[in-house]
Formats: sequence, C-alpha cells, structure tokens
Amino acid sequence: MLQLMRPANIVTAIADILAGIAISGFFLLDMEKGVYAQPVILLCLSTFGLYGGGVVFNDVFDAALDRKERPERPIPRGAVTENEASLLGLFLLVIGIGSAFVWQVSSGVIATAIAVASLIYDKWGKHQSIIGPLNMGLCRGLNLLLGISVIPLAVQQWWWISILPIVYIAAITLISRGEVHGGNKNHLDTAIVLYSAVILSILYFAWKNGGQVLASMVLLLLFAAMIFRPLFIARKEPVGKNIGKAVKAGVIGLILMNASWAGAFDQLYLALAIVLLLPISIGLGKLFAVT
Repeated sequence: MLQLMRPANIVTAIADILAGIAISGFFLLDMEKGVYAQPVILLCLSTFGLYGGGVVFNDVFDAALDRKERPERPIPRGAVTENEASLLGLFLLVIGIGSAFVWQVSSGVIATAIAVASLIYDKWGKHQSIIGPLNMGLCRGLNLLLGISVIPLAVQQWWWISILPIVYIAAITLISRGEVHGGNKNHLDTAIVLYSAVILSILYFAWKNGGQVLASMVLLLLFAAMIFRPLFIARKEPVGKNIGKAVKAGVIGLILMNASWAGAFDQLYLALAIVLLLPISIGLGKLFAVT
C-alpha cells in the first residue's frame, strides 16, 4: 500500500504546506504556542491524504497500461487489486478534504479543488500535451495555496505565488513524458528555461521582499545543483533511465525550493526545518518509487 502512495513525494507535499504557512506569516503572529500546532498538523494531514490519494488513483487509472509498460508497479504485479487501491485512494482523499475543513472552510474548499484537479489529471489531463503539465502544476500550486490558507486573508494577498509551482511542476511533467520510451530534447530545453525562471523569480522576490537574500541564494544554489545536473545528463543522453533520474531530482528538489520560499519571507528557522525533510524524502525515495 505504501508503494502506491509514493511516500517520498508526500514529504515534498508537506514541504509545500510549510512554505505556504511561511508565506502567510502565521508563525510571526503573536499567539500562544499551543495555537500554532493545530492548523499545521491539520493541513499537513490534509496534504498527506490529498497527495497520497491522488497518486493511488493515478495507478488505478493506469493499471492496464502499466501491465505493459511498468509491470513492477503494485497493481500490475498483483500486490494489490484495483478495487483495494480505489478504496485506499478514496479514503485518503476524504481524510485530505476533511482535515482541511476541520481547520476552516476556505482551506476545505482549496483541498476539494486539489482532489478534483488531481482526479482530472489522473483520468484525462495526463494524456493532453499542453493541458496535462498545467493540470499537474495546478495541483502543486493549489497545495502551496492550501498552506497559505492557514490565514484566509493571506490567500487574497499571495495567491499569485502559486503560479510558480505550476510552472515548475509543468516542467517536471514535460520531462517525465520520456521516462518510458526516451526523452524529447525540446521538452528538456523547455524545462531548463522554466526551472531557471522559477529560481530567478524566488531570488528576486527575496530581494524585493526584504527576506533572507543570502540564505535564499544558498538554498537556491543547492536547489539548482540538485535539479540541473541530472537534467543536463538526460539532455545529453535522453534515455528512460536518465529521464527518470531527472524527474526524481525535480520532485525531491521541491523541498529546497520550498525552503527558499521560507527564506524569502524572512523565516530562516522554518527554512531550515523544511531542509531537514530532504534526507527523509531521499531516504524514502530509495525504498519506494518516486515516479
């Protein structure tokens, strides 16, 4: 069951939530310490359910194709039936939506939108050349927005920041299309441009917003090293194995991107806390599939 849920990826989704909370300024509010814990736990539980449920249904909808192209996945190899996987996916999505509504209605609405967007991608969007990457990116953008929604008014102020995760994940989705049969160099070149735009945008925002520019720069350099190295290798030799490594680096690299957001909003301690999720995600990535 855990293999269906992509545990390493779920850690990156939790990083999205923490970055969104940093952007909202929630931890800068003058409140009793106990008040901070409840929404953080609920929203992290929400993204756990939403991301887990989304990737489980991805495998359910892809079961027939995976029997030909990815027989190592849990459903094709008989580790779990399609019905069992569907029930697990539904259970996780209900937890994801319910946890968000427990905190507040606006968070619940965003969580519902994430669930709908992920199911649309799993069933239909992934097969569309242009809409597919944007659809997948929308799921991540909304996930960051879910973290920001810890303070409803912050959503109105910072909603547009969710555009950058959409761009970044769209790039990863473009890359991933060559994971089975080999990559398209035009897709890889486009991903390089989109990655660069995201990094420069966060760096500019750190400078403009009066955040931790030096810390953000260091985190972004680490982020760039992590995602560009395998991508350039894949561009040089666009075979399935290299494409898979580039996709994996792009997904796990989201943790460093989210840490950079926390630094850009002058919350270095939270940025460091997010960075600590990186070895956890990498470790899980060695045990469970990322793509």
